[in-house]
Amino acid sequence: MYRMETKNDMKRLIIAILLFIGIQNISFAQEINVKLGPNEIALNQYWTITVDVQNDRLREYDGFPEIPGFEKSGISSSSSMNIINGQVTSTQSVIQNYVPTREGVFTVSPFTLVINGNEVRSQGKTVRVGPAREQQRQQYDPFNYDPFEDFFGNKRNTEYLEVADDAFLALSIDKDEVYVGEGFTATLAFYVSDQNRARLSFYETGKQVAEIIKQIRPKNCWEENFNIDKIDGERVTINNKMHTRYKIFQATFYPLNDEPVEFPSVDLKMIKYKEAKNPSFFSSNRQEDFKTYASKAKTVKVNPLPPHPLREGVAVGKYSLKEDISGKELKTGESFNYDFTILGEGNISAIRNPSIKNSNNFDFYSPNTQQRIRRSNERVRGSKSFSYYAIPNEPGEFNLGDYVNWIYFDPDLKVYDTLKSEISVNVTGESKRNEFISSTDLGSFYDLIDIEDNTIQNGDRDFLLKLVTNIILAVILVLTLIIIFKKNNS
Repeated sequence: MYRMETKNDMKRLIIAILLFIGIQNISFAQEINVKLGPNEIALNQYWTITVDVQNDRLREYDGFPEIPGFEKSGISSSSSMNIINGQVTSTQSVIQNYVPTREGVFTVSPFTLVINGNEVRSQGKTVRVGPAREQQRQQYDPFNYDPFEDFFGNKRNTEYLEVADDAFLALSIDKDEVYVGEGFTATLAFYVSDQNRARLSFYETGKQVAEIIKQIRPKNCWEENFNIDKIDGERVTINNKMHTRYKIFQATFYPLNDEPVEFPSVDLKMIKYKEAKNPSFFSSNRQEDFKTYASKAKTVKVNPLPPHPLREGVAVGKYSLKEDISGKELKTGESFNYDFTILGEGNISAIRNPSIKNSNNFDFYSPNTQQRIRRSNERVRGSKSFSYYAIPNEPGEFNLGDYVNWIYFDPDLKVYDTLKSEISVNVTGESKRNEFISSTDLGSFYDLIDIEDNTIQNGDRDFLLKLVTNIILAVILVLTLIIIFKKNNS
């Protein structure tokens, strides 16, 4: 009997523990909050969107909006953990910084963020950006405080030493020489060697990057920007040494003419810490200082395209053709749909319509156009589709390659090439050419032109006739009014 009661007690205890754990899991389930910055900031202040994830790891996030009047200036993150009455709660945060570009009142429209696979919606708000405010650097450093200095009434003079750094700022270009219209990718990044011993931190990144982009952006190029909004480190090898690369700016440029593309030297100011000569347990062991890193100027040579009748308008790149048609068995007078899609690597935005041969065999109407651009792995790739509505007018076997083609220049092979349709169609039915001619016939009225008298007529007679007719009408109108007036008086 005693053992049974013990077993029952054990069961009750296990059930209670399970229920307690379940309650804890419910109480501390994942919670996601989106916090918007203040209603009013100065021109030289950041505005932020903060995402807090409680009791879960921040695995992925996407969808921070573009805001009129602001530029994205990097993302920062933080984490915290609290233990209250034995219960552990954690919070991870990601902060999107925005830099105002001008003063004014701006509307942050409602938007949706995807956090850890969950959609979180924000209602947006209105933000007022005022004049820049004078900012004073905070003098108090909590890590530079020694409690024993106040206790004993004296102040230690800590000596700090400069630490050699192994880091640099560099602008890299993947091609030193290109053709007009050929793309090349420029990447500005900060590199830190694994052998570096100096403590380094980014300083006012958003403000500096905005100014750097203004200096580095060439005027004689079309730009496809990779839109780096988060400075993350990635591992690279340079001269057999491992480095961490922090990309600051990256874009693919397409020269619009044969003038050289020049990139000036630009500066990046970093926080660099000095180390204490005699470290203390209570006093600060480092002192904040600054160092400016400069990139080297670069020039890209641009060559004109080889002679060709269409070289002023052809696209440059590596392209292929994908095509589709609604049917290969056609009837005269009945429409069909034909898609001519150009895929590849190059300036997708600059691709022009394919050339359509004028012919009585087909009527091609202006196409609907759709383009897709993907920027990844330091390359710009994509597609541009031209969807045609067409009508066959003559029966027979036709190769659409004789009617639709697109010419481009291949910079690797250094030759002009043509994309042609490989689709053949069979058209049956009666010829519609005569119907076309009759539809454009202006009729028997114009046929009389050849037999009508072309003698010049005197226009004075017509003028006198019109004058007499107008006088008669005026007299009739006056008599009618007199009769109506007399009838009303009587």
